[in-house]
Amino acid sequence: MPLTPFPTLMSDEPERFGWPALPFDWRHRAPPGIDVPQPCRIESVVGTPVDGEMTGFDALQRTLHFRTSRDGTIVELPFARFRRLTLTTPLQPALSASGAPAERVPVAAQERDYRLQGAGTVTPITGRTCGRVETADGMFLFPPVQEESALQRVFVPRNAYIRSEFGASAEEIAARMWISSPHELLAAIERQQRMPILPLGHSLLELGLLTETQLERALARQSAARDVPLGEMLVKDGLISRGDLQTALAHKMGYPLVDLGRFPIDPKAAAKLPRRVALGLHMIPLLLVKDQLIVAVDKPARVMKLKGVNAITGVTVTPVLASRMQIMLAQDRQKNDIWSGHVADKLPFFASTI
Repeated sequence: MPLTPFPTLMSDEPERFGWPALPFDWRHRAPPGIDVPQPCRIESVVGTPVDGEMTGFDALQRTLHFRTSRDGTIVELPFARFRRLTLTTPLQPALSASGAPAERVPVAAQERDYRLQGAGTVTPITGRTCGRVETADGMFLFPPVQEESALQRVFVPRNAYIRSEFGASAEEIAARMWISSPHELLAAIERQQRMPILPLGHSLLELGLLTETQLERALARQSAARDVPLGEMLVKDGLISRGDLQTALAHKMGYPLVDLGRFPIDPKAAAKLPRRVALGLHMIPLLLVKDQLIVAVDKPARVMKLKGVNAITGVTVTPVLASRMQIMLAQDRQKNDIWSGHVADKLPFFASTI
């Protein structure tokens, strides 16, 4: 008996436009609907700013409803009549548990310069943004404000630019300096004992955990507060996590930092360590040199857990640093590659709560 076809649902209602969601994780309070009047600033095609209220945004008709005051006349502006729209009331972080700092915008990982170039000699549209969403209508941007604790929403119509350029984030700039070859890593480990102790701020920048602007503000606050350790102040303010601080302190003491996105992981190193052990200790084997197994961990608190690995592997385990996200991605890549073919997963599981 043939199946009855599933009916096609039809609707005469056009799909309602909604401002695109953030292209990264950051918990924030729900913004008002697109049909709710909101303070805004528009720039004319020659760059002249005008403050007022957006009363509607029609993506289908590619028009903006705008008035210069609450009692002013609403006008309909085609997207071709302006080059940038900024909703001036920023997105605010979601309320957190009592006493906990509000979740900060991850500017070190996300914030970057942007440059949208128009045709001919038109002045480019520039700024800083923590993400972008490009659609057929144009570019949606999210610049940080209020010392990077909130985000504005910006829209640049498609007709206002012909080319877009985006710079690197502080995290990406830092990662370019991280170790990416076995030769560099062995040299760094050999130098480790002779390395001078770095200032904590320098380590935070090299790790890509803060932007230069954030560090400058923090140092100014620390100078005014006196006797408050920089790291503790940054944790209290929610700019870095306690784990980030531990990683920065380890890097400050000379632990090499490895870029797992570029480093060629040695299959012989993976064969020395069962996958369950590596997952339990949040580490990734990198390199096997004679009786030395070099592994990447995300924070020095894990180093003490490595003592048991020495007995399992029969070699000396030497820790170096890598970001937690890169370790997780590397573990996932190895799951169906090196470990599946080389490592028998029969040894005890090492529980870890750090």
